[in-house]
Amino acid sequence: MKKTKIILKELAFYARHGLTEEEAKLGQRFKVDIVVELNPQATGNNDVVGDTVNYVDIYEVVQAIFEGERYNFIETCADSIASTLIDKFSSIDQATVTVKKPSVPVDCICDYFAAEVTVCR
Repeated sequence: MKKTKIILKELAFYARHGLTEEEAKLGQRFKVDIVVELNPQATGNNDVVGDTVNYVDIYEVVQAIFEGERYNFIETCADSIASTLIDKFSSIDQATVTVKKPSVPVDCICDYFAAEVTVCR
């Protein structure tokens, strides 16, 4: 069986997600990774545009959700994106969304905290 994935890595967005008042007021940068697995019918060898999903369309959905709404929890945001991708594109069988928060309100040295959600058809 063949599996085909479309991957969008390290998408950068500025948003006001988070629980604290400062996060809501000031906002911060986030990084987002998207991995969608296409159903076998969408990954034929015919190279026809309409038989798959366009990664630009995926990006536009992610951007609209990430920048258009405010979330207290990054896992809720990741779930909203993954669920919307599954609902909007019938050629997607599975969507995994990772939201990375580099500037966490925790006294620690780290690259980021993250939440990852996978939604399957």
